[in-house]
Amino acid sequence: MSNEAVESATVSTVAGTVAHLGTPRGGLLRSALRMWRTRIGLLCAGVVILVAIVGPLIAPHDPSEFVAAPYAPRGDGLLFGADHLGQDVLSRFLHGGRSILILSVLSTVLGVGGGVLVGLVSAYARNALDDVLMRSMDVVLAFPQLMLALVAMATVGPKGWLIVLTVGLTTLPRVARVIRGAAVPVVERDFVGASETLAEPRLRILAVDVLPNVTGPLVVETTLRLTYAVGLVASLAFLGFAANPNAADWGLMIQENASALTVQPWGTLLPVIAIAVLTVGTGLIGDGLARASSGIDRGRADG
Repeated sequence: MSNEAVESATVSTVAGTVAHLGTPRGGLLRSALRMWRTRIGLLCAGVVILVAIVGPLIAPHDPSEFVAAPYAPRGDGLLFGADHLGQDVLSRFLHGGRSILILSVLSTVLGVGGGVLVGLVSAYARNALDDVLMRSMDVVLAFPQLMLALVAMATVGPKGWLIVLTVGLTTLPRVARVIRGAAVPVVERDFVGASETLAEPRLRILAVDVLPNVTGPLVVETTLRLTYAVGLVASLAFLGFAANPNAADWGLMIQENASALTVQPWGTLLPVIAIAVLTVGTGLIGDGLARASSGIDRGRADG
């Protein structure tokens, strides 16, 4: 084997070794799962997700069926009474979670995916492209999330794809800035320079060398963005901009039954409790992942 081949193989081996030096033993997820906050968060989020998935299969009535007088109290086969139109509150609650979860997850995937791409490209560019991308993100961040979404909804209408696009767009710049901040010191490390010396494609360098070293901040930011997406999608539905105004939706349930909170509270309380438990659960998961990534409470977590 020639000296050049030996040198290239040595550089590749060293680059691959250095790239994985920062990986914590046992993995980020395993460390986070040792913490009670993460376990409680998974339990809370898991219960709500299970209700949203299985709920339509076990609902006692069709969500649009009129089964009693408006705001009928509990009784006569209605575990939580009827809503403002005489529809079964429990059935509408069991059907109303899927839309929020699906839209929130799709928005988070879109926003995080775009944010990772922009953040990595910006960190690696180290030139005028970096400034252009980050200043563009600042422009988007200058608009309040809810106001930007409301303008889009009022202009085009409450379409499901538009909700995903708008919420994802409000998520993208925050993820991009976090990923750029985490990727900048990684780009300066020797194993990235070694890959550049070997004339590796830039896309491969970003995907193989840089991205695996920012997975900690990425996972934490993803859980946080999912939490905010749930709240924003529910807020849009509460304000009347649901993807399907005629379907059961937790945000719409809160709006429709809020005026009779003292008479028939369950139409409002059930979706409020579900959204609160889901956001608290995802927040606890994100907090646990953040603490595991930074090493906080690591000793106590093992106990």
